[in-house]
Amino acid sequence: MDDHKIRTVAFYVYYIGNNGLSGFNFGPSQFQNLLFLAGYDPSQPPFTAPCGSGTDCVLPYLGRVRDVNSIVLLTNGISFALQAVVLLMIGAWADYGRWRPNITILFTILAVAVSFAWLGVEDPSKWQAGVALYILGLITYQCALTFWTAAFPGLARGLPEVKLSTSQVMGGTKTPEEHANLESISRNRISNVSFAVSSAGEIIILAVMVGILKGLKSDASTENNTRAFSVLIAFSGGIWLLCSLPWFFLEKRRPGLSLPSGSSMLTIGFKQTFVAFRECLRLKQTFLYLIFYFLMGDVLNTTVTVIGTLQNSVVSYSTLQLTLLLIVGIVTQGLGIYVFWLVQKRFNISTKAMLCFNVFWILILTIWGLIGIHTDKFGFKHVWEIWLYQAYYGLMVCPWYAYSQTMISEVSPLPQMFLFFALFSVIGKTSAFIGPLVSSAIITASGNNDNYPFVFLFTLGALSTVFLYFVDVGKSRKECEEFVRAEAKRAAFADTA
Repeated sequence: MDDHKIRTVAFYVYYIGNNGLSGFNFGPSQFQNLLFLAGYDPSQPPFTAPCGSGTDCVLPYLGRVRDVNSIVLLTNGISFALQAVVLLMIGAWADYGRWRPNITILFTILAVAVSFAWLGVEDPSKWQAGVALYILGLITYQCALTFWTAAFPGLARGLPEVKLSTSQVMGGTKTPEEHANLESISRNRISNVSFAVSSAGEIIILAVMVGILKGLKSDASTENNTRAFSVLIAFSGGIWLLCSLPWFFLEKRRPGLSLPSGSSMLTIGFKQTFVAFRECLRLKQTFLYLIFYFLMGDVLNTTVTVIGTLQNSVVSYSTLQLTLLLIVGIVTQGLGIYVFWLVQKRFNISTKAMLCFNVFWILILTIWGLIGIHTDKFGFKHVWEIWLYQAYYGLMVCPWYAYSQTMISEVSPLPQMFLFFALFSVIGKTSAFIGPLVSSAIITASGNNDNYPFVFLFTLGALSTVFLYFVDVGKSRKECEEFVRAEAKRAAFADTA
């Protein structure tokens, strides 16, 4: 096996660890569990009656008494707002020098530390500490994922068949369009295989977790169940660290850009993000996709968060039930992404077409929740619906995380690929805090109807599809080529070191 194949395998293995179990799955569930146990029934005097399965549940938070689901959404929005600031400051760092892998390493280590810190938060009285760990867990998870993801276009360009195709274009035996199609398929392959490998590894991890839960007797008492959440989060962090080590040592430290004169590492992120956004306005197709990504990213992130709060309530925060649900979700996720990839490869379907198909099913998901506004018979209200949702989410929704990222690489100029990935991440995080904040306000204004946010989410999602429809990838390639030539003369970006 040559060095590039070994490096690609290490890239895949990293994603087995950075699977979201600690910061994206069990961390939020433990946070909501602590809120539920610390909260009280609002129909009774404050803190005199605990929350029950058939009652509302509230706590004082940020100046007013709020429904616990509203608290989760509000805190989620705060987390994404902080992520936007962090990425705005350091998003461009990955484009400079040879130390860009250090950013992924730093956020991974911080995320693992947060995972172990949950072991000290096992009592409802410590729910305020849970707020901090929930926010830090999401920030470190998302930032590590962002900079790891940005490396895959470079891996695609290093594939032997892509290198051969490049030489054929230079030799005049292959057209640039044919080469662009090959590189696009190669990027999709790496992106989709990484998701499939992660899913396979995650199933094994979850199977081990079921054994851990049996050993902890998580279903014997509320205290055992709460402690089990923290143990699972810490275990996930340990696996993440173990799986990340090969990528830490093998990631190729490619030369980056020179730091522009008059700039420092403290200001370059803001300056380059401004430059990227300004130049993005000249890249019409990129800008159209940026708007779509802003809107649909908000819709999906908020939809998953809202459904997650409903799911936790329906299964009564059972760690065993949630783990088994995740196994179903991960199995179908791996199957869904792999089937999408096979269909795309078999029929040579474009990334945009696959993304459009995927977005349709995301909109159906919001309609599912919308139905539950005025009925208790449907709308993520029953255990059977939660099982069905996990299968549906894995098969039809999860391919978004592969195709939306691949699409970024197809509408971004190659020399500034990391910067444009960071720009999209900043935009994505900016939108991701708007949705939860709006949804939290909607829940509060509707008298604690947890399904009302789906009206907002469906409307926003339907609007976003208009912008995706008008994106022309062929035109985008030409715009990016003209952009690179123009910037070489204008020196809006520094030359490669």
